[in-house]
Amino acid sequence: MSKTIIITEHAPAAIGTYSQAVKVGNTVYLSGQIGLDPATMQMVEGIEAQIHRVFQNLQAVAEAAGGSLADVVKLNVFLTDLGHFARVNEIMAQYFAEPYPARAAVGVKELPRGALVEADAVMVL
Repeated sequence: MSKTIIITEHAPAAIGTYSQAVKVGNTVYLSGQIGLDPATMQMVEGIEAQIHRVFQNLQAVAEAAGGSLADVVKLNVFLTDLGHFARVNEIMAQYFAEPYPARAAVGVKELPRGALVEADAVMVL
């Protein structure tokens, strides 16, 4: 099995022992993204800004891998407050078009760096 590691400066650098994405064959596994601004590595403020930044970060990694969010087949969203689920749906519709990818939304106690939302994805090119 041959793996290609995907790295882009247009998304936050990895803050742990992981790669931004790994491509195996025509499948790309995108690591979880939180609302970090890639230029400053600081968390953007507020749930709406974090949701947008998460999708922008995923988009940057998808593009670095040669794809786009339209190629995402599975999306996992993690929220520290499931009360923000409707807002995730509204903002997600600005980044994804029908047919939407399969998705899970999970409530979690906390996320790295105090993030309110995180998402990871699987993309097929």
